[in-house]
Amino acid sequence: MKRKVIIIGAVGGGATTASQIRKIDNDIEIVLLEKTSYLSYGACGMPYYLGDVIKDRESLFAATPEKLHTKKNIDVRMHHEALQINRKKKSLLIRNHDHNRDYEEAYDYLVIATGASPFLPDIPGLHQIPAFHLRTVEDMDRIKQFVETSKPKTCTIIGGGFIGVEMAENFTHLGMKVNIVERSEHVISILDDETANVLQDHITEQGVQLYTNDGLKEVLPECTLKLESGETLLSDFILLSVGVKPRNQLAKQAGLSVGESGGVVSNEFMQTDDDSIYAVGDVVESIDFIDGTPKQVPLAWPAHRQAFIIASHLSGNPVPFKGMLGTAIAKVFNLAIAATGLGEKELKEKGYTYKTALHEGKSHAGYYPGALDVSVRVHFCPETGKLFGGNVVGGEGVDKQIDILATSIYGGLTVTDLQEIETCYAPPFSSPKGLLNMIGYKGAGLMNKE
Repeated sequence: MKRKVIIIGAVGGGATTASQIRKIDNDIEIVLLEKTSYLSYGACGMPYYLGDVIKDRESLFAATPEKLHTKKNIDVRMHHEALQINRKKKSLLIRNHDHNRDYEEAYDYLVIATGASPFLPDIPGLHQIPAFHLRTVEDMDRIKQFVETSKPKTCTIIGGGFIGVEMAENFTHLGMKVNIVERSEHVISILDDETANVLQDHITEQGVQLYTNDGLKEVLPECTLKLESGETLLSDFILLSVGVKPRNQLAKQAGLSVGESGGVVSNEFMQTDDDSIYAVGDVVESIDFIDGTPKQVPLAWPAHRQAFIIASHLSGNPVPFKGMLGTAIAKVFNLAIAATGLGEKELKEKGYTYKTALHEGKSHAGYYPGALDVSVRVHFCPETGKLFGGNVVGGEGVDKQIDILATSIYGGLTVTDLQEIETCYAPPFSSPKGLLNMIGYKGAGLMNKE
């Protein structure tokens, strides 16, 4: 008998899951529901479209409903919203918004890929200023239209996470005066303090005004922002970028477990409490690769990997999801900033004993033109050498260093093993001893000796 899987949500995690299932199984019936007008788009590219770096809006879209249907035999239903899961009947109540009609559809398997929604703080007087958030294509289009028609000169970004700093760069490139207001001690709170300080110095050098340990208290008339510190700013509009929360309402209504982060709890095969219901992407609370504790990371790599995990499990050839490090990178003006694994803040909160190896070097041989500064910080256990995580910041090659470090953690290497990684060398690309080789030598000197 033919099996049917319904996937709720058709952006990164959902659309990829549908494609992965079809790649493995030609016979299973796949229904892909999406309540908006867009599917399978590159959300990470939206800041660069708004900054006019990416010129072609259509280049953000990886697939169309027609392409998924004709090439992969996937039943794509746009403007269709899942309203309620009936686990006992194994059916889904769906609303067709085009015809304002509700109907029930049976499933053998269900995949919840509802993603996350922006956290919108309750700020008094917010209605007195144009305010936006950036999560969907519709959000992007609203910001683009406002920028092109109103031609604002100033913008205040509330929240200095990855999206916040990326948008600061792109709005600055459009000629705006930009402020960032961040409640934490520094931007991109997962970074170590020392790494974040390098980044913040660079951001302010580009003309962006930073207000850390501060927040937006209220909006006063005439587009005046009053901060919790008492300082006031004039701004033509604000971008709210204070984080996201998993869209877990469907899962909660169905009685599925939700973790402290708000993410739907899943096992190593992305199954929820109900073994016929899976979850993927930003809606999931999964596990940390380092210590197996709950971890919810709204990034593209985990979503794509989890899609493969689900497809493999449905095919009868299960592959376990081993957890995530939260490896992330951002371009911020002329610097790149990256992190993987556990940072100092999290290590302290969890009570780990650790030491940190630091190396400041060049992106390639110093005598070859164009070498740029790169700083690497790696945390490890001083007894065993186990790698916990680290940060990299610099002008070139940051992605290479963080990827080697993430690979080393997944491979179970120790800090001293980093000495032995045979990296390629030629003057335009690196040095005879790579930056992480140097971390290995320095780490060995920091190990506790018996």
